[in-house]
Amino acid sequence: MKKIFLFLGLFFSILFITGCGKYGEKDVVKDFDKKVNKLKSYQIEGKLEIVNNDDVYNYDVVVSYKQKDYYKVSLKNIANNHEQIILKNKDGVYVLTPSLNKSFKFQSDWPYSNSQIYLLESLRDDIKNDDKREFVANKNNYQFTTKVNYPNNRKLTSQKIILDKELKPEVVKVLNEEKVPQMTMTFKSIDYSPTFKDNFFNLDVAMNSSKIEESTVPTTKLEEAIYPLVTPTGTKLVSEEKIEMTNGQRVIMTFEGEKPFLLVEETANIEDELTIVPTYGDIYRLMDTLGVMTDNSLTWTSAGIEYYLVSDVMGREELVEIAQSINVLPTMK
Repeated sequence: MKKIFLFLGLFFSILFITGCGKYGEKDVVKDFDKKVNKLKSYQIEGKLEIVNNDDVYNYDVVVSYKQKDYYKVSLKNIANNHEQIILKNKDGVYVLTPSLNKSFKFQSDWPYSNSQIYLLESLRDDIKNDDKREFVANKNNYQFTTKVNYPNNRKLTSQKIILDKELKPEVVKVLNEEKVPQMTMTFKSIDYSPTFKDNFFNLDVAMNSSKIEESTVPTTKLEEAIYPLVTPTGTKLVSEEKIEMTNGQRVIMTFEGEKPFLLVEETANIEDELTIVPTYGDIYRLMDTLGVMTDNSLTWTSAGIEYYLVSDVMGREELVEIAQSINVLPTMK
């Protein structure tokens, strides 16, 4: 009888040890994948911080998702209440600027073309697809360090994703080559079963429901041209032309040299009716705004001014470097 009890005790001890193994990296990846895959909708609220040289931009972020391929991402600049929206529905991908009643329509595979710091599907894919990811299990959370895919900004090389014990994202930090955070998304709340009206992801509804008063409003006059602080070596400003328009002004600056380019600045106008601009390019986040990136041009609106930067010889990263050096305050040539 003693041998029987001893055998049963040993059997259950082995069963306990093998059945209660440590919850490790593979389990977290598998369960997070399963959790995201079964979602029919979700809504996220959080804060996004973006660092650009010495400047820091802060945004309130609201992400709404409905199966399949319906997204609405609201990005509101905390400093001036300027809001832009990325909208994806059955008709395409849009970047909306409600204050101007204007939208760019993209022929794009967003959000699948690169990493997205505020989308659950993107975080899941970045974790799953990185065989060299790093994993740390702490008392209160799980941390992954993975590579990222930002093809228009090669300086962004990795990210740290922190999930709580229920596998909800807490913080995501996108880092540069020196491991310095350049973007930080702090998740305040996640609703896994929100209810959206049938027309919630409609373009007109998204535009009209998001029109707000801003501290930065369009202007009809350019007091002075705004010059880039960075230009390629051997390239300089050779001409500048100011044109009076019906509802504002336009300045055309021509830079010539080893790497010539054209910079156009124009006062932004509020459209009387919703204006949709068909666009062939990619959505690009530039400082305090969302812009349009093509292989040889960059278009964006900031502080009531529309900018268009184009060059036949410069690449995307070179265009971004020039664009990021254009200060909102007039500078010397």
